[in-house]
Amino acid sequence: MSDPARSRGLWVALADRIADEPLDEGNESLWDNLGERIDPAEFRPNLAPDVELKEFKLRWGNDYAMLANPRDLVHYRLEPGEAELLPLMDGTRTVKDIVVERFQESGDLELSGVADLVRQLNVGNFLERPYVNVEEMVKDALDPATPAQRKTREFVRTLSIEWFGADRLVQWAYRNVLKWFFNPWVTGAGVLFAVVGFAAFLSAHASGRFQLTGESAVAASLILLGLDYILTFTHELAHAVVLAHYDRHVKSAGFMIYFGSPTFFVESSDGLMMDRGQRIVQSLAGPLSEMMIAGVASSYVWLFPHSAISGVLFKFALLNYLIIFLNLVPLLELDGYWILADLIQVPDLRPRTMAFLRDDLLRKIGKREHFTKQEVGLTLYGTLGVAFSIFAFYTSFFFWKQIFGGLVTHLWNGGPATRILLIAVALFITGPILRAGINVVRSLSRRLRAIWRQIRFRLETRWRVEAAGLIDALPMFSELPDEALSDLAGRVRLRSFAAGKPVVRQGERADAFYVIRRGTLQVVEESPGGDERVLRVLGRGESFGELGLAQAAPRGATVKALEPSEIFEIDKGTFDRLLADMIHVPTFAPTFQEAAELRELPSFSHLEPDELSELLDHGGWVTIPPGEVILEQGAPGDAFYAIRSGKAEVDKDGELVAMLGPGDYFGEVALLMDVPRTASVIARTPIRAYRLDREGFDRLVRRAFGKGTLKPAGVDRAWQH
Repeated sequence: MSDPARSRGLWVALADRIADEPLDEGNESLWDNLGERIDPAEFRPNLAPDVELKEFKLRWGNDYAMLANPRDLVHYRLEPGEAELLPLMDGTRTVKDIVVERFQESGDLELSGVADLVRQLNVGNFLERPYVNVEEMVKDALDPATPAQRKTREFVRTLSIEWFGADRLVQWAYRNVLKWFFNPWVTGAGVLFAVVGFAAFLSAHASGRFQLTGESAVAASLILLGLDYILTFTHELAHAVVLAHYDRHVKSAGFMIYFGSPTFFVESSDGLMMDRGQRIVQSLAGPLSEMMIAGVASSYVWLFPHSAISGVLFKFALLNYLIIFLNLVPLLELDGYWILADLIQVPDLRPRTMAFLRDDLLRKIGKREHFTKQEVGLTLYGTLGVAFSIFAFYTSFFFWKQIFGGLVTHLWNGGPATRILLIAVALFITGPILRAGINVVRSLSRRLRAIWRQIRFRLETRWRVEAAGLIDALPMFSELPDEALSDLAGRVRLRSFAAGKPVVRQGERADAFYVIRRGTLQVVEESPGGDERVLRVLGRGESFGELGLAQAAPRGATVKALEPSEIFEIDKGTFDRLLADMIHVPTFAPTFQEAAELRELPSFSHLEPDELSELLDHGGWVTIPPGEVILEQGAPGDAFYAIRSGKAEVDKDGELVAMLGPGDYFGEVALLMDVPRTASVIARTPIRAYRLDREGFDRLVRRAFGKGTLKPAGVDRAWQH
């Protein structure tokens, strides 16, 4: 199976061809069977029995759920509404069944949301039927490099080496030795020993016998480096053992260069399935293990101050306490940050802070808007974080210079060979700093390229042809004549957005509509309390904002980039001119008006413009006079109705059981099967309603698979520590 983002278009097209052109009667059973097998709407998703779901309720809102695939240790973060769909994926319901059942519960026709979630679960191997990524398998098979060469390439690119067999070692160590550290008496003794050790360090420092400054011998510097490796290994092992204690698993472990320091790491994303208190224990385990090791070194220095290695151990303890301090201060994205995030129940504290500082702070200051308490807190946290990062960098540089200065001097004065070795070590150690500088240069370069592309865009025709092609592919613009399309493309602007940056904000006046050229965007509905609900994800060729222009209504949701994205923008003046000049295409403006009217119905309020266009193609507005029987009890059902205006009564066995009005709907079961109507619906006033038959509904569900966007890995859903 190839990438579903590419292959699903073929299957949707084939399913449509089957629906449009059935074969002769002799082959109908074969053709129908093939059609059912490839129709995405008829797919029956069935969650694998070992998949684990855990819901998290947060004090400040934005509740979420975590879904785990224990075989591959893949984790998805789900919105509450998405988690509610999972019990329906038991293999007994088709995707179409799930859409209708969800519709009956929520009143929203969630086409793309259901289709997108089913695809993601398939790719993440959460379903009972295993997912085979043939494209990746072929790519690996065509790669002539040996495993060792691949590891080398990975290290050069990422400055890290990853080992996927670490969980067996961790589980063995926990079962045979380290489980005793979770005994309350042993833990209490360890904490007491760490406190006593710190007191011993303060006493040794007060004696004046030991100093940080002064050249260290080469041997002493190398010993400190070795002890540093042991320290980081123990720190990460402590994190991993907590996972084992709570029956979770380590996905991988390895070695990396982090902020200029060689260090070990464990990929502990399975900890996201633990309770809040357990996650705090996991974050504390690393610093506590370091405190205990520092306590051992400090106690030895205090007991044997004249020992030959006491000076080295003093410096080691000092470095250890510095690392513990940096680790626990919640302004860097280290253990202290995760502890704070869990304590205040804001799991996305740092991303939310960075997004606010980057996108909202200056705007609010410029417009003199009122700051909420949450925004004040984000501003304060972000400001302190930047200041502390500078302090941490300077402090780390100072201590490295003081402690390892002797080693550097010795290597520099040792001749050409040792100088080359020193340069190699410096490049190795300062790799992250160099990479950070390169990333800054790349960011500036991207910004300059975006500006240059905007300038070129106004001068070149190739990009305008691309914009015209994307606009012409939109269902609502399909009838535009070539001259109108050319004029529209000539007025298009090209805009670039960084990951996380909003394109439009909920509540703003609509002043443009947009077509995505490159990247992935997320449509989010924000509540006054700060909660967010993800409505859909958009990709290349999809549009948003055109109905807001047609309705002259405020933005109903915020749209922000999930990754660096490029977007074609058509402003309101151009759009209004297009509508005014469409006398020669009389169906164009009415189509927009009909779609806008359709979106005002609660059942269709969250559909995308192309889905609304599909609705208009496969359904239609009907006007029903008072007294007419719309549905008759016992008659076979073949259509669904959503009321725009007017009232109707529901009678069962001759008795009034309900009254329906604007925004209500009826007949949704008929979208699935031929079953007798369970009640009659009779118009009591003139009614304007939208009617959708089963064939139109089937096409809508198929199209949801054909155009939906799979979220990029690591964006929003896939969480990793």
